Formats: sequence, C-alpha cells, structure tokens
Amino acid sequence: MNEEKQIRVFSVDDHPLLREGIATIINNQPDMVLVGDAASGSDAIQAYRTHKPDVTLMDLRLPDMSGIDAVIAIRTEFPEARIIMLTTFEGDVEIQRALAAGARGYLLKSMPPKELVEVIRQVNAGKKRLPAEVAAQLAEHLSDESLTDREIDVLRHLAGGNRNRDIAELLRISEETVKVHVKHLMEKLGASDRTQAVAIAVRRGVIQL
Repeated sequence: MNEEKQIRVFSVDDHPLLREGIATIINNQPDMVLVGDAASGSDAIQAYRTHKPDVTLMDLRLPDMSGIDAVIAIRTEFPEARIIMLTTFEGDVEIQRALAAGARGYLLKSMPPKELVEVIRQVNAGKKRLPAEVAAQLAEHLSDESLTDREIDVLRHLAGGNRNRDIAELLRISEETVKVHVKHLMEKLGASDRTQAVAIAVRRGVIQL
C-alpha cells in the first residue's frame, strides 16, 4: 500500500521500550506507518508541526508536562488533530479532562495490540473510542459533584501532610475556612477521613502525588 493511503501515526511516550513496541505494532500493519515519535510534551508539539500526522498516541504522563496539556497545545494550533490518550491509569477525572481537551480516544497500555490498531483505524475514520472499563469508570462518577479549585488546593496540601493550621497559612485563609473545605471535599469524595480522601483523589486522578 503506498504511503498516501496509509494512516500516518505519531507516538508520544517517555519510555523507549514502549515507543519501540508501538513502532513495531504500527509498522507491521499494512495500512499504517509510524511517521515519528517524541519523549516529551514540548518535543511532541514541535514534531507535530513537522509531521502533521493523521493520528497521535499521547501518553498521559510526560516528564515536562501532562499529556492533556500537550493535547490542548496541539489542538489550539491544529483543531482537527486526532489524538488518542494512552495510559496505565484510568482515573475518571483525568479521562474527563482528556476528553474535554479534545482527545478522541482513551486507551489503557494493558490492552492487546489488536485493539490498539483497531482504535487507531476508528479514530482515523472520525469516530471516538473509549474501552468498556474506561466508560464504566466515567459513568460511575457521572453525577458526582466536582471539587472546586480551592478544594483541590486544600487537598494537595493535605496530601503533603499539612495540618489545617499550616494550610490556612499557606493559602492565606482562616483555619475555619480550611475546615469547611476539608468537610466539603470529603463529602464529595465519599471519604470517611483525610487519608482516605487523599487516596480516593489520587486513584481518580483529581491530584497526582
């Protein structure tokens, strides 16, 4: 098949082994060709301009920025960019952020190669794809009330082991206000104590440690 008809794929991941694995899978498909790869978000944005691929596989965790921020940067310049997030992680908050940023698919690195190439074909054809387990994770929290930016700030400081008094000083608010934020964020996360609130928030991708 000539290169004109092949799906031109671009891969972004900071693990050399994974990039090589993806390159092998893509180049073994008669209807695909890997046009380039990158190991960081800033390299990805630069290389995207050069290659203008049909479909991009983007790791969620990059050394210099979140893959979601790289998606936003690329789609600001190229609104038609077709990007699939590839991750080991399925926190519903991050899935929502990735989809809101314009990702067309969200795949777990644990899935079989056959599924990966199938999703690339579907996204190239203009469809969106979420695996069943990812969709279920999203649906489970669909009606949850999301945390405010201030509650997320408080949560990050909680995760850092700070007490209410420390958080109040750091955020320049009263200790009473911190207590109210902690109470609300625990209710929203369905946590019975602060430690559990942090654990749930990390699992769901609200914060990263």
